[in-house]
Amino acid sequence: MLSNSHDFVRPKDDAERVYLESLVREDYDQCHLGETFDDMKRRIPFSKEDRGLYRDWLAVAATRDAALTAERLPLIAAE
Repeated sequence: MLSNSHDFVRPKDDAERVYLESLVREDYDQCHLGETFDDMKRRIPFSKEDRGLYRDWLAVAATRDAALTAERLPLIAAE
């Protein structure tokens, strides 16, 4: 996971952002009882804490995406 607050995930387009959010949405909802991922996203313009939380969850999503991509790629045997 990225540790520098200036190093964060920047999705290339809306489709990638939606995909990354889908990887963590359910986990966020389970960790934050009484609120949803969308609740947090609505507060982003007004809350620096929620901006940081969103950034951190997208970093988790990017890590998950990398792991899923690695699982899908066939291993190439060295000769």
